[in-house]
Amino acid sequence: MSQALHSLLEHAEAQRDEAIAALVQAEASNRRLRQQWDQLHSYHADYAALAPTLGGQATSIDRLRGHHAFMQRMEQALAQQQGLLAASDAQVTQRRQLLLEREIRVASVRKLQERRLFEEQRSTLRREQTRSDEAATQRSWRESARARSATH
Repeated sequence: MSQALHSLLEHAEAQRDEAIAALVQAEASNRRLRQQWDQLHSYHADYAALAPTLGGQATSIDRLRGHHAFMQRMEQALAQQQGLLAASDAQVTQRRQLLLEREIRVASVRKLQERRLFEEQRSTLRREQTRSDEAATQRSWRESARARSATH
């Protein structure tokens, strides 16, 4: 195997390994964001269930306003978290695609190495066959020459 192909394979494998690490990191970040969103969503639902008017009892307007304002902030936080999660999902998808491309590159270089090795082996066999054929031809000529000189 040529040194250039060996170096190319090492480089392709290093890029693939970097892509794996980036994907693992992106997936971990995505899981954290998803957990945060789930917790925030659960808290939002729990707090909504505690609405002052749900108990059927009278409550002050200030308490209603406070609850409503907090629910709005929670909904904004949920929307922001959803945006972060969508961006994270897109990044995970992008990193998976990059990893796939890098895996294909590594496989391509390995296939090229296999083909080159096969071609080298085939060339070696051809050279050996040519040498063998030439040696057989020379033997045949010598034997033919001896046979002619022996009959004369």
